[in-house]
Amino acid sequence: MTAVLPLSPSDLGPEHAGERLHVAGRISRVAGNECDVSDALVTVRVEQLCVSGLAVGELVVVVGRYDGQRLREAALLENTPYPEPRGDGDWARFVWQGVAVNLRARGRALAAVRGYFAGERFLEVETPLRVPAPGVDLHLDAIPASGSYLICSPELHMKRLLSAGFPRIFQLARASRRHELGALHEPEFSMLEWYRAFAGLEEVLADTERVVRAVAESVSGRACLFGGNGQTYDLASPFVRVTVREAFKEYAGFDDAVDLAHSDEARYFELMVSHVEPGLARETRPVFLWQYPAKQAALARLSAEDPTVAERFELYVGGVELCNGFDELTCAVEQRERFEQDTLRRQHEGRATYPTDERFLSALVSGMPRAGGNALGFDRLLMLATGARQLSDVLAFPAGVL
Repeated sequence: MTAVLPLSPSDLGPEHAGERLHVAGRISRVAGNECDVSDALVTVRVEQLCVSGLAVGELVVVVGRYDGQRLREAALLENTPYPEPRGDGDWARFVWQGVAVNLRARGRALAAVRGYFAGERFLEVETPLRVPAPGVDLHLDAIPASGSYLICSPELHMKRLLSAGFPRIFQLARASRRHELGALHEPEFSMLEWYRAFAGLEEVLADTERVVRAVAESVSGRACLFGGNGQTYDLASPFVRVTVREAFKEYAGFDDAVDLAHSDEARYFELMVSHVEPGLARETRPVFLWQYPAKQAALARLSAEDPTVAERFELYVGGVELCNGFDELTCAVEQRERFEQDTLRRQHEGRATYPTDERFLSALVSGMPRAGGNALGFDRLLMLATGARQLSDVLAFPAGVL
């Protein structure tokens, strides 16, 4: 005889109306001859049940007839006593504070991402989490791990795949960075990264708009994102494009940000934080900030029309930076020079230096096709899609509750 497996409250739907069912969960309320049985996502009312001796916190299996809203004519099949959930425990955080609902949204968002890239014939890949050479951006620091480093991004290994002939690849990767913790930062986070071979910025900008819309619609059913201040950001229209020069002139009253970045980089970043990013935060549509000064090119190629700027962009929504995309640098000689310059600058600033990734440079020597790529903060996008106020609200176990 096959055992009857109980349903959870979140399994119940209209199709179960009129059926006699076994339902399992945790008691979240007891009153008179009824109680509430809950899982992390849904609560079901259980009526006409002998609740004598039952208490909040117990795990139970009950049987009863489901009328589409509640379980009636119920009987207790089994129970396991446990303490009532604490106000500072996992149940409180996931259920009472709503993080469980955000995790369900996370699952839908992940499916939307994979659905988009499957439709575009991308291959989902996995690359190492621990590497001998992290290849970090100048302004980031990697976390040491047993003689190696946790990745800040899967970028270098994914570009090796491009060099080996993979035409379109994406990855939902775990990444880590030192000294990052706050409302928009976690030392460990999820990154969506993708690359198109024989393509450039236009194709990746289009990908970015479509992926952001797909995630938003999967979470809320609407083509919009939500700021923590209740502001709604429309995704239905094409995203706004603003060059760094235009943004500094508009929001900081500074005529040439590119010259400033080369002559006084500290002042450049000061104005970016104090004027430009707050200005972008006031926009009610997503904004692509692009054509960054060549000094902030990172792994992007320089513009053929204007070599003082790089083919690099970032997407801002409500003042939140969501991604960092490039028309990728493919020249091994120039890439080595940039790595060496970054190392010298780190040494000058008294910061940690890292080994050069010779395998990556060899891949560039062997021939990496022109490519467009983007690294998008998946947790930040989910935060905006759900209207959460901070990154920890969309993570199962952020740094504060490990």
